[in-house]
Amino acid sequence: MRLDEVANCAPITLQHIDGGANGSLTVAEYGGALPFEFRRVYYMTGVTAPGAVRGRHAHKTLEQALFCLNGSVRLDVDDGMHKASLVLDKPNEGVYLGPLLWHELRDFSPGCVVLVFAAAEHDESDYLRDYDGFLAYVKASP
Repeated sequence: MRLDEVANCAPITLQHIDGGANGSLTVAEYGGALPFEFRRVYYMTGVTAPGAVRGRHAHKTLEQALFCLNGSVRLDVDDGMHKASLVLDKPNEGVYLGPLLWHELRDFSPGCVVLVFAAAEHDESDYLRDYDGFLAYVKASP
């Protein structure tokens, strides 16, 4: 299944300036680079457990953008009707994760760094942490 067939999910490409042997610069300016204004930024590092899976939840209203800054990671997304899976391995290419989108991260490469921009501060009441509960919530949503 293709990413564009999953609701509330879309690719994002940030401005990337290749400096050759002097390194590269990727830019996410506030108010333009993402399809929402972000209020929280966090990152994942040190995922070394074989078979580790992160995420395993959805949000009722939260919008996020996810990027793999170093290494690679597989992102699985599910809107309750359609599923897609893709590998993130370019620091300027990420994915918009809208509300009501179950997501899981797996197959972390050694040294993988995942960066997430979120539209709001952490709110535990916004989480759907049980897959069957997520499906029921999606089915009941207008």
